[in-house]
Amino acid sequence: MSILQIQERQGDLKVMHISIHEDEIAYLSGREGTVAIAKTKGAFFYLETDSEETVLFTEPEDLMVASSWDVGERVMRGLACTIYQLRELGAPLIVLPKGHPASARLKTVVSIGSRTRLDCRIVPGTHPEQSVLCACDEFHRMEVVAVPGGAEILGNGDGNIEKECNITVQKL
Repeated sequence: MSILQIQERQGDLKVMHISIHEDEIAYLSGREGTVAIAKTKGAFFYLETDSEETVLFTEPEDLMVASSWDVGERVMRGLACTIYQLRELGAPLIVLPKGHPASARLKTVVSIGSRTRLDCRIVPGTHPEQSVLCACDEFHRMEVVAVPGGAEILGNGDGNIEKECNITVQKL
């Protein structure tokens, strides 16, 4: 079983350490949404916009962070499928242009890299930069940071990490 540790750092900033192996996925489930985290295994990914294709190279400790605006077992299965399609099947990451009507219909969004900031004030699916990801209000301003053997979740000290999140780690 993976290790979870929460500590205070620099005043109000909360840090949660989650151990994640490359064959595992971690879920942070809140009241309104779910975030899934998995290792990239050093794979590369295609990032598609309306004007170009970019190859995104990763390190083995980098993370795939997927976000959904719902909770429950069905959502967790959907997030796992999304990560599996990208990492194991080589499906491309697709970035929609701003104002695209499909943004409102997206059920999951994904960011890949060493650090992801969760933000409830951006339009889902329209950000090609892989350092920001749309999430529900309760995860706003949290950051997910890759560390050897897992991830750190940085919170702003408002209690979200330890009071409002259920953390589950399981095989992917």
